[in-house]
Amino acid sequence: MALRWYVVHAYSGFEAQVKRSLEERIKLNGMEDKFGQILVPTEEVIEMRDGQKRKSDRKFFPGYVLVQMEMDDATWHLVKDTPRVMGFIGGTSDKPAPISEKEAQSILERVQEGAERPRPKVLFEAGEVVRINDGPFNDFNGVVEEVDYEKNRLRVEVSIFGRSTPVDLDFSQVEKS
Repeated sequence: MALRWYVVHAYSGFEAQVKRSLEERIKLNGMEDKFGQILVPTEEVIEMRDGQKRKSDRKFFPGYVLVQMEMDDATWHLVKDTPRVMGFIGGTSDKPAPISEKEAQSILERVQEGAERPRPKVLFEAGEVVRINDGPFNDFNGVVEEVDYEKNRLRVEVSIFGRSTPVDLDFSQVEKS
């Protein structure tokens, strides 16, 4: 049988602990040949805190762990009886269904992309009012005109001496007001 990806429902906030527990239980029971990767889908995000850029990980499926495994009674019980695991997602309670190869690939690509190019923690929309906290327009308020997530930049309309002026800024230079 081939290894397939299954979605395991874990207690929210305990995904990493469930991953560690599963890895330990697999080694203890000598089932390394029936399991592949165990993954908590996260992406790296950048946020501004105290004027400093900080990187952190954000789970994009909180409460879920992806497990690549060969499904049989022994592996099913090993995963199901792991502390803080509520069960499998999809299929029936005693016969879980794997996710499609296409779904698994898209999740893996998103994890890879998040590691290579961190996303901003705060998302901006056109028409939103923001406060500039860095650069020559420090302490000015403006309205977001365009958002470029590829380059992490914004075009903001700032009112200077009663005239509206477009200013290109980095995500780190603004905050939502």
